[in-house]
This record gives sequence, C-alpha cells and structure tokens, in this order.
Amino acid sequence: MLVIKDYDRERAVEYAKRWALGRNPLFENFSGIGGDCTSFVSQAVYAGSCVMNYTKTFGWYYVSPTDRAPAWSGVEYFYNFMTQNKEEGPFMTETYPGGLLPGDVIQLGNAEGDWYHSLIVTGERNGGYLVSAHSDDSLDRPLSTYRFYRARFLRVGGVRFSIPDKYAPDCGEDFFM
Repeated sequence: MLVIKDYDRERAVEYAKRWALGRNPLFENFSGIGGDCTSFVSQAVYAGSCVMNYTKTFGWYYVSPTDRAPAWSGVEYFYNFMTQNKEEGPFMTETYPGGLLPGDVIQLGNAEGDWYHSLIVTGERNGGYLVSAHSDDSLDRPLSTYRFYRARFLRVGGVRFSIPDKYAPDCGEDFFM
C-alpha cells in the first residue's frame, strides 16, 4: 500500500548548504561529463525524502555511477519523473514563480527550448529566491544573478512510500461498528 508523508524541507536545505561548495563522496561528481547540477539537486531532495524509486529506466535512484536512473542526473528526466510520479518517491507539481518554499526546485532553460540547469531553493532575500547548485557551484546565490531565457518552478508535494498490507487499516464491516 502506498502512503504519503511530508517532505522534510529543512533536511533538504541543510544537505544543500552542507554540500553546495563541495562533493559528498557517496556520489559521483558528474561535472566533467555533462554536469553535476541535477545529481546535486537529487541528493538534496533525497535527503528530504529518504525514498528512492528503483524502477529501471523510469525511476529515480542512485546506487553507483553506472547504476542510476536517468532522472537522477538528467534535467529533463528529473522533471518528467517528479511531475509524473505516481509510485514510490517524491513528487512535484509545476507552479508559478512565487509559489516555492525552501527545498523546492527551479530549472533553467534557453530560447531553443532546452532545459539545462537544476537549482534547489535554499532561502529567500528581498523577495527573491536564494539557490544552491553544482557545476557552477553556488551557495545561497540570488536567482536574479543567473542569465536564462525561461525557468520552471517545481513544488514538492510530498513523498510516497510503501507499507506492507498487514499494516494498512482494516476497513471491513467491523471498522464501522
């Protein structure tokens, strides 16, 4: 049975701030081979969710550099998983520019229609977002200092996880007595 729990935004932000200017040795650094931004955001989201989705190809997980889902480190794949996920793991909805909280995600795109960068919201200052990121390592950098053509704003709605059916509530006839 799938149940939903809250996303721990504080833990996600704490992780992002701890590793924004460094690398967690538990994860591969993809900076020289396509960029580390989405992997870093995935790590922070994982810190706030503690649930991965191990579905091959279409899940969201990291075991090793050669055993990971495309959504763990690819900008478009991350978006597709997070906005379409109905199974285990975190899920997100696209929202308006002012609709984010710390621990949510922003992705940047160019005029040609490509999405190329993922950032995690780690604070707010003077009405604008502060973000942390890898590849161009940043800690609490104002979003307004980035040059981009468009952005999409992803709000974490929660985290789905499985519990064994034996722990699911029994809603049989006795339940209503």
